Amino acid sequence: MERDKPAWLKATGAPRRPLVSRARSFDPTTPLSLAFVLLLATLVLLPMFWLVVTSFRNDAGRFTLDQYRQFFTDASFLKPLVTTLWTSATVGVLCVAVAAPMGWLVARTDLPGKRLLRILILASFVTPPFLGAFAWVLLGGPNAGLINQWYYALFGLKAFEAAPLLNIFSAGGMVFVMMLYTFPYVFTFVANGLDLVPGELEEASAILGMPAWRTALDVTLPLVTPALLAGYLVAFLQSMTLFGTPAILALPAGIDTMTTKIWSLFQFPPRLGLAAAVSLPLLAITVVLLKAQSTIMGRRGYAVIGGKATATRLLRLGAWKVPALALFAFVLGCSIVLPYGVLLRTAFVKNWSGPMGFENLTLENWRFVFLEFSQTRLALQNTFELGLAAATVGTVLV
Repeated sequence: MERDKPAWLKATGAPRRPLVSRARSFDPTTPLSLAFVLLLATLVLLPMFWLVVTSFRNDAGRFTLDQYRQFFTDASFLKPLVTTLWTSATVGVLCVAVAAPMGWLVARTDLPGKRLLRILILASFVTPPFLGAFAWVLLGGPNAGLINQWYYALFGLKAFEAAPLLNIFSAGGMVFVMMLYTFPYVFTFVANGLDLVPGELEEASAILGMPAWRTALDVTLPLVTPALLAGYLVAFLQSMTLFGTPAILALPAGIDTMTTKIWSLFQFPPRLGLAAAVSLPLLAITVVLLKAQSTIMGRRGYAVIGGKATATRLLRLGAWKVPALALFAFVLGCSIVLPYGVLLRTAFVKNWSGPMGFENLTLENWRFVFLEFSQTRLALQNTFELGLAAATVGTVLV
């Protein structure tokens, strides 16, 4: 005779999992993940939501399209948008043209001093772009800039009378300085990408008699295409969102970018609705570029199928070491050596455009900044506190 089934089995038709078993299968990271998602949504989506809402409000808080109408019909807004897109695209191309060969040289050749070169490129990466822009004002100012002073002295010319060799207050000067402090993004993508890719295919190409340049174009380049594309995208977006460099180099030349235009809308009287409407195209461009990258790359994956990976055989540069090192010397000289050198020189002289003689040397600048200027201590304290807090929060979130 069949025994009666328990009520819980009759109701469901299948045995329920015991409470202890369900407790063991519970993933404790799920609530934590949900909390992080909620936090990121609050930090990212909430500001974007209010940015959109503000762009559709007038000063009285009523719905309006006047801000967008003014943005799309006023040349004073469209011209900075075109300038921003042109500048960002140019900086991205220059970064790829400069950093891709540098990354390949470090990862795939017997170039000497690779460790030092990586450290110097990292120094360029952590240098604030606005600090580099300020240094290049001292170097490339049209009349009193140090490089132009050397040029005038070499050819016996007089400042304010002869045309300067370099005018950093120009669109070209802005693009050049942006490139100097944006190329490390592309270099990092390319160098790290090549470090992760085994060299079997390149070695096979060399065994088959292919010249080095053909191997680089036909084998290496396709392998690092995703890294190049990602590097260009980051360089483009970084250039598009920079404020310090355009404010220092472009505004004196009468050139506006989107970031400087948005900043001007916060001056008295502030026009917050118009500033929000002008900001949204930058957000839209970012979304479009990310979508374009996803569309171009599709679902393609890149992998090298083979046996156990062996050490990559480095290409011997031979006589090409000299031009290779010259490339690094030019880029790092312009991004690190000259800027930090002129800043250090200026800190110890009375007249920064004067000659470097004993009569022009002084410690008064240091005494004023660290002993007399009351805001220095507060500025240093705020800088360290904000940096520590941002690094801590970012590490926890990641």
